[in-house]
Amino acid sequence: MNPFQKNESKETSFSPVSTEEVPPRPPSLPKKPTPKICGSNYPLSIAFIVVNEFCERFSYYGMKAVLTLYFLYFLHWNEDTSTSVYHAFTSLCYFTPILGAAIADSWLGKFKTIIYLSLVYVLGHVIKSLGALPILGGHMVHTVLSLIGLSLIALGTGGIKPCVAAFGGDQFEQKHEEERTRYFSAFYLSINAGSLISMFITPMLRGGVQCFGEDCYALAFGVPGLLMVIALVVFAMGSKMYKKTPPEGNVVTQVVKCIWFAISNRFKNRSEDITKRQHWLDWAAEKYPRQLIMDVKALTRVLFLYIPLPMFWALLEQQGFIVLQPEQMQVLNPLLVLIFIPLFDLVIYRLVSKCGINFSSLRKMAVGMILACLAFAFMAVVEIKINEMALPQTNPQEIFLQVLNLADDEVKVRVLGDEDNSLLAVSIKSFQTKKQNFHFHLKYHNLSVYTEHSVEERNWYSLVIREDGKSISSIMVKDAENITTNGMTAVRFINTLHNEVNVSLGTDISLSIGEDYGVSAYRTVERGEYTVVHCKTEDDNFSLNLGLLDFGASYLFVITNSTSQGLQAWKMESILTNKISIVWQLPQYALVTAGEVMFSVTGLEFSYSQAPSSMKSVLQAAWLLTIGVGNFIVFAVAQFSGLVQWAEFLLFSCLLLVVCLIFSIMGYYYVPLKPEDIQEPADKQILHIQENMINLETKNTKF
Repeated sequence: MNPFQKNESKETSFSPVSTEEVPPRPPSLPKKPTPKICGSNYPLSIAFIVVNEFCERFSYYGMKAVLTLYFLYFLHWNEDTSTSVYHAFTSLCYFTPILGAAIADSWLGKFKTIIYLSLVYVLGHVIKSLGALPILGGHMVHTVLSLIGLSLIALGTGGIKPCVAAFGGDQFEQKHEEERTRYFSAFYLSINAGSLISMFITPMLRGGVQCFGEDCYALAFGVPGLLMVIALVVFAMGSKMYKKTPPEGNVVTQVVKCIWFAISNRFKNRSEDITKRQHWLDWAAEKYPRQLIMDVKALTRVLFLYIPLPMFWALLEQQGFIVLQPEQMQVLNPLLVLIFIPLFDLVIYRLVSKCGINFSSLRKMAVGMILACLAFAFMAVVEIKINEMALPQTNPQEIFLQVLNLADDEVKVRVLGDEDNSLLAVSIKSFQTKKQNFHFHLKYHNLSVYTEHSVEERNWYSLVIREDGKSISSIMVKDAENITTNGMTAVRFINTLHNEVNVSLGTDISLSIGEDYGVSAYRTVERGEYTVVHCKTEDDNFSLNLGLLDFGASYLFVITNSTSQGLQAWKMESILTNKISIVWQLPQYALVTAGEVMFSVTGLEFSYSQAPSSMKSVLQAAWLLTIGVGNFIVFAVAQFSGLVQWAEFLLFSCLLLVVCLIFSIMGYYYVPLKPEDIQEPADKQILHIQENMINLETKNTKF
């Protein structure tokens, strides 16, 4: 027999083995064309996703709009506790996306993750609404229900946050990159539209509707819960139109193990005789497939680029301190976002492109940082201007003292130091005040009684002089220097009557002032006319006219009963009204919002386009995590910096400028992930089969 024929027959005998090892892929059925919007390249499915996002953001921001008031006036927590819980809840909402992304990319897939966690979200709203029903249990029940509800809401909103944006990006083909970029703009537009409308409607439901004789917090929480139900239904309606990318196993674990193996393998092979590899992750090639290593390389490149980004979010979080009135402050940012997104997409970016400038995603983000820097430098200037109008600040070894004479006649006041030397001698007429800075710890002396009061430096005090029968006595009251927050108005009462007085400043704000010169704590109220304020004592009901309580001011009211004018409130403005024009504040808001549009919208699209197909949600979660870290930076600086407000603004501006420079250098050396480098799961499977077949063919040839 011819030996060559024998060898050929032998080679042929191994062919079926290769075929059985790697069965041929059955021919795929032709794909049904994806429905488009009005003949465009936009998939119809994204309409359901954008509407879902609008309703979900309405639900989230609508609930948050009344959350602090609920803590203060329904649960009766103090301001410190309310603020701490509010910020803890907000931070949790930016850390739970990591969990949602891991579930989506590793286990359930994006679609099922959104559905299941939306159900958790709705359950949280239901429990939160039940916790606002006065007839359901007592204070402890309301507190427990509220905390459980908020925890579920944080898990729901955070868990679906990275999945929804990435799921929308999945609906586009790679060749429709421009349409996908516009989708992320529409997505961010829906976020701000939902928040804008909710800020109008939810507070109206709370204050305009009465439930069980009180403000209707249950309704204010229930309506956002209903919007979340609508969001879930709308999203589920598009189920048959969605392109659903299946999960690829425990991606997060694979990534961590791949990185760990590459690092450990590199340290085991430190000998100079071993050939160096192009990238440190290539040291994982002995154990992990090439495609996974390429995906991890892409992921780590973007994560490294994200390191300086939290500083931008730290600045953006500070815009709540811009000195606009509360209603203007809440509405202006989302309103400007709604205007700026189409302006940038349809006008500015196109003009830049026609000028031949390559305005890449990283360049847009860098310009957004620069705009935010300018905004905060401008804020520092405005803050300095505000401080010029404010009362003097206390320095070390100083106090701020105001003397309030409630006697019927003029009182002469001498202030003595530790060695009885006279520091100040003034004459104060009845119902007038005298303000003066003192540079020592003080003792206070009046005409008839020598009284000793302890004070501490850098604090504000009111020395209240009152008649005590035929004599005169005084009390020292410690004031709060910064008692007006977010443009609210602060009020305080002194009761000269012989009965305790209850003062009602609204349906959810009431004060109890003790008899015989009792002094109330400060309470913050909204700006407005308070011409009829209902008061009652043990045996009488009456009303007081407090007049206009203006934006940013602090007022002290003395309740008196004179024979000529009856019961009345004598009014003193402790902290002056902020009279700065809104014209000074609009430019900084415009700059910071323009920076947000260029940075945030672009960052969403960049996070999706640069993520491997198996890690879309993970990278979106990492993007959201930078926001949470930014919030933490704000908290740390506010707690430990000890800087005045304008200096803090300037510090943030300078820090962001440095970060922008670092980011620009990092971006210059960043190699973008090309669309052809991103392989779909099916493509990876084909590649794996092909590699196996090549290996088999090679073995057969060698044999």
